[in-house]
Amino acid sequence: MATKAKIAILGASGYTGSELVRLLLRHPRVEIVLMTADRKAGQPMAEVFPQFAPFALPDLVSIDSIDWKTAAVDLVFCALPHGTTQTVIASIMKARADIKIVDLSADFRLTNPADYARWYGHEHHALDVQQEAVYGLPELHRAAIKTSRLVANPGCYPTCSILPLAPLLKKKAIETDNIVVDAKSGVSGAGRAAKEGSLYCEVTEGIHAYGVAGHRHSSELDQELSLIAGKPVIATFTPHLMPMSRGMLATTYVTAKRGRTAADLHGIIAQAYAREPFVHVLPLGQTPQTRHVRGSNLIIIGLVQDRVPNRVIVVSAIDNLVKGASGQAVENMNLVLGYPETLGLEQIALFP
Repeated sequence: MATKAKIAILGASGYTGSELVRLLLRHPRVEIVLMTADRKAGQPMAEVFPQFAPFALPDLVSIDSIDWKTAAVDLVFCALPHGTTQTVIASIMKARADIKIVDLSADFRLTNPADYARWYGHEHHALDVQQEAVYGLPELHRAAIKTSRLVANPGCYPTCSILPLAPLLKKKAIETDNIVVDAKSGVSGAGRAAKEGSLYCEVTEGIHAYGVAGHRHSSELDQELSLIAGKPVIATFTPHLMPMSRGMLATTYVTAKRGRTAADLHGIIAQAYAREPFVHVLPLGQTPQTRHVRGSNLIIIGLVQDRVPNRVIVVSAIDNLVKGASGQAVENMNLVLGYPETLGLEQIALFP
């Protein structure tokens, strides 16, 4: 057995942090050697997440207690809240040039500092590090990810929305001025911290839109869709909160270019992702459901011809905690460390 890479998880007491633990415990080429938490520092992981009681894991510690110059770590996952990661990552990269980092926050996803300041309400505090970051959507940036020192793991909504649109924009098969993304997410996307809007009575037996016309993930959509199209693209994006723990469904409405049909668009997407291990395209006319991807690193995409001849409806589904966060982060880790991309991510969706 080859030497295992030593892994640190910062923010292991949150949902994405615990999902990283779940996935990495069955990864044959890594060992979790360090985990941090804020309020839970000093506790065994089994006290925070009892499902991990059977496994030998390091106790949670505070980030401030770590000396990165001497820490025996090869790769760090940062599963910290947005806005708190910049200085942490900058200090790690300054202390050790050989440590690789996969950041699950939004702090390094935007390449333009002005865009970050606009959407997140403050200046970026690690601009020199930002220049090294690669947007970690493997299907689009695989080559750059492999040689990157810092991977900015994409948001869940952008992952679910960009992947179906990317081949269509690349082939110039759809109009770019009227893309509409209507997306729904499970409550785990809001994180584990106690919030009034995430309480059971606030979310059960109902659905509501939030961040209307101003959700921060719009910035990622603008950036990546414009990069692919080679010109500015601003999609209309509206997220909704669903009364379920995990899962994400994006229904995207596009207008096909003159002469293009739903079958044409379906063929473009199917061909683009024919060799991608975590993208599955359904036969034309079929659509996915969130239960079809629960617990897996898959994105499933379906296309349907609208009643209007040149309109096409594209439906995509992911598990927001796996392909939308921690699973994709492990996928990026595999690329950075030179492992097979699918290693540790072969889980089949859990149903029912």
